[in-house]
Amino acid sequence: MKSLSLLWLLKQAYFGTYPKTSIELHRKYGPVVRIAPNEYSIDDPTAAKIIYGSGRGFTKSPWYYASGNPISPLPNIFVEPNPHIHAQARRKVAAAYSMTNLVQLEPFIDKCSAVLRDRLEEFARSGTSLEISHWMQCYAFDVIGMMTVGKQFGFLDRGEDVQGIMSSLSQYLVYCANVGVFPEWHKTLFRQQMRSKTASGLTHVREFANSQLEDKREKAKTDGFSDPDVAEDFVTKFLRLQAQNPEKITNADISSMCITNIGAGSDTTSISLTSIIFNLIKYPRVLARLRAEIKEHESQGTVSDPMTFAEANKLPYLQAVIKEGLRMHPATGLSLGRVVPSDGATLVGQYFPAGTVVGINAWVAHANTKVFGHDAHVFRPERWLDYPELVKEREAYFMTFGQGSRTCLGKNISLMELSKAVPQIVRHFDFAPDTESGEPEYVTENVWFVKIRDFHCKVYSRHTQ
Repeated sequence: MKSLSLLWLLKQAYFGTYPKTSIELHRKYGPVVRIAPNEYSIDDPTAAKIIYGSGRGFTKSPWYYASGNPISPLPNIFVEPNPHIHAQARRKVAAAYSMTNLVQLEPFIDKCSAVLRDRLEEFARSGTSLEISHWMQCYAFDVIGMMTVGKQFGFLDRGEDVQGIMSSLSQYLVYCANVGVFPEWHKTLFRQQMRSKTASGLTHVREFANSQLEDKREKAKTDGFSDPDVAEDFVTKFLRLQAQNPEKITNADISSMCITNIGAGSDTTSISLTSIIFNLIKYPRVLARLRAEIKEHESQGTVSDPMTFAEANKLPYLQAVIKEGLRMHPATGLSLGRVVPSDGATLVGQYFPAGTVVGINAWVAHANTKVFGHDAHVFRPERWLDYPELVKEREAYFMTFGQGSRTCLGKNISLMELSKAVPQIVRHFDFAPDTESGEPEYVTENVWFVKIRDFHCKVYSRHTQ
């Protein structure tokens, strides 16, 4: 069935079963599994270097087309298949996403972390259960709001889906995952949604992002581009660069950046942060070791509260916990498809002709026992502190943010948020699963991003126990 029809792939996307099903298929059939008439799922570290390596000629598959707006002239770094156009567009914005620039925005994260701490303290005092994934997404949305336009969107203050953006994003991701199987339908279906009474998820997200951008433009007209006492957010930076060189930075560039940040800037962080909290509850040994490392550095006076990114980056076990959380639950659940170039390609000893779609699913890669060990299903941060040769091999097959020239542009944002949020949370709070079994439980919803739902806990302040 998989080799004869796209319907199997559509079924997996529709029901959200693709990650686990893919792992099972590779365990049964080996490193090459045919998932559609012209598409193969691959599980091999050497193949990953070929498929995603810079200059190899593999381009993004047509599946990605459904993630963009087919009637908009705005560039889309995520969707663009042409490597030269993509590289040109990426160069315009890459410096803003460098860690050197992002560390200047730490005060924005600290401000949101303080609000998150206040909310968690309120839950602790009231004894009310909270749904962890919702609040982690509220946190991630407010952080990306601060970084992008210099203000929180109010998710943490209100504890609710502000202007329906969360639900719109979920609606958009469902559309991408399903219509991507039949990308030739995208333009027609998108136009139909535009004509319906309810705008598509993507349209609503674009409208929200553009309204935030226009507010920022108006503020810049009256207040100027910068305040020496406030870090320069993304939009302010690009408006200033545009004023200096209008031909290099266009309105379309700024709008595209703003939409991308707001549309894609919260899911990876919120999913990963939720997964890390889940596993720290499930594996108390790991939590105890992490707290011991933090306490040791506190006693030495080498970390502050809140911890800076530079300080957090020097805590090896903390970084291993974060890396293991990203490995155990990659944010994306579908294969990162690429089109084989004109000369064809040999992968895992098998020849694939030009035009064939091949790709690796991060869930499959991270379950590979040859790379990550026989206990790949276990949350064990120590695997990232192992022999250097083994760690290097694992790093090479770490797929959470993709690989090569198409590595996620927001990777550094997510890593900085996680490096600051995880120690802040474990320092000040304990969590107890609010379940009949007393064990942490959740369900997943795979709509391109593998979202965590129904993870209910009670929270306790460590300063009042």
